[in-house]
Parts: sequence; C-alpha cells; structure tokens
Amino acid sequence: MIKAYIGLGANLGDALVSLQQAASELSATPGITGLRLSRFYRSAPVDASGPDYINAVAEIHTRLPATDLLAALQVIENHHGRLRPYRNAPRTLDLDLLLYGERVINTPELTVPHPRMHERAFVLRPLQELAPALQLHQGTLSMLLQACSDQILSVVPDQDHKA
Repeated sequence: MIKAYIGLGANLGDALVSLQQAASELSATPGITGLRLSRFYRSAPVDASGPDYINAVAEIHTRLPATDLLAALQVIENHHGRLRPYRNAPRTLDLDLLLYGERVINTPELTVPHPRMHERAFVLRPLQELAPALQLHQGTLSMLLQACSDQILSVVPDQDHKA
C-alpha cells in the first residue's frame, strides 16, 4: 500500500458539500482505504479570480498505480461537473494528487510531487494538520508556510470533516 495525499478544492456551487461528497466518493473507491481528511479552509484564489475556495487535504492508502489513481480522481471531478475552459478557471471540484509515497513522477499526464504545492498555504496548512513531520524537497511544512504567510486562510466553522 502507498500513502498518498490528495488536495481537494472548489469555488463554484456549494463548495463545502462538493468536497464532503468527493471525500466520501474517494473513500468508496476500490483500491483506496484509510481516508483521513483535514479540516476545511477558506482561501482567496491564487493566480486567478473568482469566489473564495474551500480546500482540504485527504490522506489515503492505495494499491492503485498513480495513473489509475489520477483516473479515479478525474472520474470524481467529472461527476461533479468539472470543466477546464482555461488554466486556473473557477471550478466545481478540483482533486490534485499531491504526493504518492516517496515517488517522483514526471509524465505529460502527471507530475508528483505536485509542482506548486510548496507555494500554496491552502495545501500546506491542511497537509501539516495530517502529517506535521512531513518534509518536502523544498523544506519543512512550517518553513514553507512561513514563506506564504501573505496567503490568508480561515477554518470553515461547524463542519463534520470525517469522511
């Protein structure tokens, strides 16, 4: 089994409900077990415009190859009406494979570790919640969070974040 981390985000429709449903769908996906979900966070779009995002990170254990896991994530996104009209467009659901064990993958379809996760507080904070000792190639999560301290995050209140 491989431990993987998935970034979840949405800023269209009922984003919180979409993320909760996506976490349940991830948990029910054959080949995925032991899903743990961070709290949900609200953040302004980075390098984009539109409504605020709701974000979280899920930790899973999987026996799916990375490309099959990516395909499963895309099925869930499509189920939630995900469109890709242009880069960084607002979205009903975004599921990003952040880490897949210790593996480094660089193909036209998939880059792992996710190439911009170390610059995104909305990924780093929930990731730190799940794996505080985790260190990325670029540094510790605390150090990386300090570098993006200008990105404001707030915890979404009154939530049941257990998938």
